[in-house]
Amino acid sequence: MTAHSVRITVNHAAPVPPYEQVRAQLADLISVGRLRHGDRLPSVRQLASDLGLANNTVVRAYRELESAGLVRTRRGSGTQVIAPPSIADSKEKLAEQARLFAITARQLNATDEEALAAIRHALASTDSV
Repeated sequence: MTAHSVRITVNHAAPVPPYEQVRAQLADLISVGRLRHGDRLPSVRQLASDLGLANNTVVRAYRELESAGLVRTRRGSGTQVIAPPSIADSKEKLAEQARLFAITARQLNATDEEALAAIRHALASTDSV
C-alpha cells in the first residue's frame, strides 16, 4: 500500500488548523495500519497541491509526525512511515493499566465519576512535568 491510495481531507472552515487535520488523519492511518512501516507519504508539494494548502502547512504536519516518531524525512528520499511495531503493545499495556486502576477504584468503592476525576487529575498533573 502506498500513501497515495489513502484519502486525506481538510475542512477549511473547521476551527482545527489545517496542519493538525492532516497530522491527525495521517497519525490515525498509521495507528490502524492503513499506512505501514516503509510506506512513503506524498511529497510536501504534491500533498499541499492536492489539498489546496501552503507547502509550510504540510511541512508542519510532517514535522509533528516526525516528532511523534511516526515518520522519518530524508532529503532526497522523502517521508516514510516508521511507525514502531510497539504501538499495539503500548495500547495493550495502557488497557492493562486501566483495568488494574479500575479494579483498585472498585476496591476503594470509588464512583465512576471519582475514578475518572482521579485519572483527569493525574493526566493534568503530568502535563506540567
